[in-house]
Amino acid sequence: MKRPEILAPAGNMEKLKSAVAFGADAVYMAGNSFGMRSAADNFTYDEIFEAVEYCHARGVKIYITVNTMPRSEEYERLRAHILKLGEAKVDALIISDLGVFMLAKELLPKMTLHVSTQASVVSARTCIEWHKLGASRIILARELSLEEIKRIRAEIPEELEIEAFVHGSMCVAYSGRCLLSNYLTGRDANRGACAQPCRWDYKIFTADIEEVKRKDERLNIIEENGESFTFSSRDLCMIEHIPELCESGLSCLKIEGRMKSSCYAATVTNTYKMAIDRYFESPEDYAYDPVWMKELESVSHREYCTGFFFGDPMDNANICKTPGYIREQAALGVAYGYDAETGRAYFTQKNKFSVGEELELLVPGRTAVSFTVGRIWDENGSEIDSVPHPMMRFAIEVPFPVPEYALIRYAP
Repeated sequence: MKRPEILAPAGNMEKLKSAVAFGADAVYMAGNSFGMRSAADNFTYDEIFEAVEYCHARGVKIYITVNTMPRSEEYERLRAHILKLGEAKVDALIISDLGVFMLAKELLPKMTLHVSTQASVVSARTCIEWHKLGASRIILARELSLEEIKRIRAEIPEELEIEAFVHGSMCVAYSGRCLLSNYLTGRDANRGACAQPCRWDYKIFTADIEEVKRKDERLNIIEENGESFTFSSRDLCMIEHIPELCESGLSCLKIEGRMKSSCYAATVTNTYKMAIDRYFESPEDYAYDPVWMKELESVSHREYCTGFFFGDPMDNANICKTPGYIREQAALGVAYGYDAETGRAYFTQKNKFSVGEELELLVPGRTAVSFTVGRIWDENGSEIDSVPHPMMRFAIEVPFPVPEYALIRYAP
């Protein structure tokens, strides 16, 4: 049984470094055009070159999304974009449109090509046809059960890889193919500009709705306290099902979240890596650790579910009671050094905190450890009561040595 790759989101360079430090085997990201997350910071060409150098030096791969549905007039720009990505020596392009796929194959015949989940692949036959065209990996549609994934694996060529999302936000539309944003705001979700109207709070003036020919099938659309979020899906979380995922034949487990924080990228990547490490150390003796779910509940998320993996999504992937996040956890500081003699770690500040507050220290390979801030020193060695300024450098005593990259965050 081959260990699946952990593929983490990278919305900008800071998030990329977090994902890499906390165990990603590969990261996926976008340039400033032709990616489905235009609201993320994304990467300039210079940053893509820098990111490739950074990741490759650490044995991590980089996949670039080119997964919008470009119009005819965009293809001249698209051609230049693809050539630039080839020059950067990225490891693969993630593509959903057939025209884009064939152009990339023509311009970069040696480039590895992955088929995006936006292509809505739900069968072995479709996987095989994409493979004939040159695809090396298929990112399966989210609307598949675990049993359907296993069947696809059994019916496709051994060398063809399959990937699936296992954590993060889900879209109420089929494989993300949604026109609601375009209709309501003029922002095209299929070109990376989704305004997320499925998360809006819609006020209504009746208790239920009915379709005129189906009067016996009324739907109550009041969720809670008069608020109605009729389109907002729950978040996906498969941390309790690592053995099933590893044994399914999936080549890659993908984490959603390019618009989330660096703390999110670090925490989620770290948690799935710990779980997968434990499974492959001894599959027969594997035991799920409830602390992993506590870790995932510490970062921003909506109500969790297992999506389509285990049957009818109406049973567990139904509408959230609120479209907002249950928790907004953020990093307070990112470590850049450690002094073994004094037990002090050196951080660059991200958010404010003070002496006496309870924080958590997160390092790769273990769950977060709580500690109380005893003393703080500024970068000149003077003792201070709080860290008030963004990007300020400071030192604090930590409960154990920290490696090259570590985070501190508020304790729950």
